[in-house]
Amino acid sequence: MTAANEPEPGLESALPEAPQKRDLLGYFCFYLHFAVMIFIVLGWLVPWHPVLIFYLVLLPVMVVQWRFNKNSCVLNNTESYLRTGQWRDPRNVEEGAWLKTLAQNLLGWEMAHWQVDAFTYAVIALLWVLGLGHFLHWAG
Repeated sequence: MTAANEPEPGLESALPEAPQKRDLLGYFCFYLHFAVMIFIVLGWLVPWHPVLIFYLVLLPVMVVQWRFNKNSCVLNNTESYLRTGQWRDPRNVEEGAWLKTLAQNLLGWEMAHWQVDAFTYAVIALLWVLGLGHFLHWAG
């Protein structure tokens, strides 16, 4: 008989792994992602035409990149490559699910991938329209 806090012998591989603590690269990538997200959310407010043009190009390019990259971001893939030498790392829970992981960790929301995708693409479309409106307002 085993103690209550110890797994039975042979079951160690069936238990989920404990979350890994972030190292320097992990923190850098996480905060870079966060900075990009802040720019995406607030970039439409910028009053400078060159930045607004960059913003209006960035959002559709980002969406196309997600679609071609199986809903994974090149920032996550780059971190995986730096860590493992491979573009994809199945152990990286944030790869292809950065926003889902963020919502789960910060808000405790359990969301299906399709829900995160629908929310993300709707918000990106809204932000792009706001950016275009702001650009046209300043151009007129």
